[in-house]
Amino acid sequence: MVHFSDAHLDRAFAALADPMRRAIIERLAKVSELAVSEIAAPFALSLPGVIKHLDVLARARLIERSKIGRSVRCRLTGEGMQDALAWLTRYQRFRTASLAALARVVEDPARPQRSRPAAGSRAAFRPRQARPRRSPRP
Repeated sequence: MVHFSDAHLDRAFAALADPMRRAIIERLAKVSELAVSEIAAPFALSLPGVIKHLDVLARARLIERSKIGRSVRCRLTGEGMQDALAWLTRYQRFRTASLAALARVVEDPARPQRSRPAAGSRAAFRPRQARPRRSPRP
């Protein structure tokens, strides 16, 4: 059985929950390595704001940073993403089973379909059963 660190998973999912951080990851997926200033260029966010997002991504083990001279460069790393993917894969069988059951129902023409009465029709109305009355207490 695979054991997952709750802290690592929490960090990875929290990091991936933010659209700005997902955009940064998308950007790094297209190019193997970028300087922080290159990552920040297309976003309408200050450089310190982008650096905070990069800090979150680094703590989640989704990116790695390296400093060469005065330039800090970032690249994707698979550690945090693999943890999240492995956790999600454990629950994929439930989704797959549900979709397979739905496909069987939809694709089986021999299966009789129950028809329901229209919402406003009298057939949909069932009168309530009368409850027995209590006798008054003395």
